Amino acid sequence: MYAAIGGDRSIAGAGGGLADDLDRLRRLRRSRILAVAIVLIVVVAVGATVSIGVGSHAMSPARTLDVLFGGLGGGDRDAIVIRHIRLPRLVATGLVGATLAVCGVLMQGLFRNPLADPGILGVSSGAALAAAIVIVLGDRLFGTTPFHALPLAAFFGAIVATTVLAMVGRSRGRTDTGAVLLAGLAFAALANALLGLLVFVADDRQLRDLSFWTLGSFGGVTWEKLLVAAPLLVAPLLAIPMLGRALDALAFGEAEARHMGIRVERAKTVAIAVTALGVGASVALVGIVGFVGVVVPHVLRLVVGPAHRALLGLSAVAGALLTIVADLVARTVVAPAELPIGILTAAVGAPIFLHLVMKNRGGAAT
Repeated sequence: MYAAIGGDRSIAGAGGGLADDLDRLRRLRRSRILAVAIVLIVVVAVGATVSIGVGSHAMSPARTLDVLFGGLGGGDRDAIVIRHIRLPRLVATGLVGATLAVCGVLMQGLFRNPLADPGILGVSSGAALAAAIVIVLGDRLFGTTPFHALPLAAFFGAIVATTVLAMVGRSRGRTDTGAVLLAGLAFAALANALLGLLVFVADDRQLRDLSFWTLGSFGGVTWEKLLVAAPLLVAPLLAIPMLGRALDALAFGEAEARHMGIRVERAKTVAIAVTALGVGASVALVGIVGFVGVVVPHVLRLVVGPAHRALLGLSAVAGALLTIVADLVARTVVAPAELPIGILTAAVGAPIFLHLVMKNRGGAAT
């Protein structure tokens, strides 16, 4: 009897020890997430200050901060450069990077595949194709095409691509990630072929616009264009609180997520819609910027783990940091010319992505 009581106490003690260990792990994880968030925010602030001051009209960080916090009014040359050129470009780089990174997390959570990305799955290509159709055919049918039509067209192309992928990937109530990736590659190839056809029939001015969409650049951003695209770019960021728990549950499967009380179809619809909104607006504003949505979540998962509530928020900050730094390099490395940012992000992101894939394979093997 005493032995049984002692055994029960030892089991209870073991259970209490396990609960204490889990509690310590949770506190450690929260501390790590907080530390990563603070570091990212500080680095973004520093990068933004440097980005505003660097260019053909250079300003020191102290002068940049003085202009920003002292007010942008008046006819001072520094204030004019920051207000009309540097600041809208900086806001655009931050919003686009944050949006693409969050959309990457949403796509990966939706399809339960870490390789999923709006660029790899052809969503960006679909948005670019729709915008290209408006550029080439809009002028011929309606005269000058207003910029307001481009985000709408790009959004339509992105949502068609995303919906097609979701339909192709559905099989007996489950998502076949292999079919999704293959369909994405096929859709991207088809979109690129049609883009080539549009290039063939376009005139010189339309060719310049098409080159802008396919290579990506923040050089043409103005406050007017940004105000049109910003509400669509913000949509994925506003969906973060709504979708974090749902994506965590979907990682166990749709049936399990339903048992957890998740409205699966509504979560999938919201994820698809905000991804199409964000990617479409991004492509319409600055063209195709690849690999942001796949590299940023991969790096952060290695640091803070796979929980989507933290991953979504940190990806927004890290995505903004990546595009701010990439844009800074793009407009300074070959100054006074400007390197298309899509080329830069692909050149940097592809090797990092391959390194992460090989590292994960090596870890799995051991």
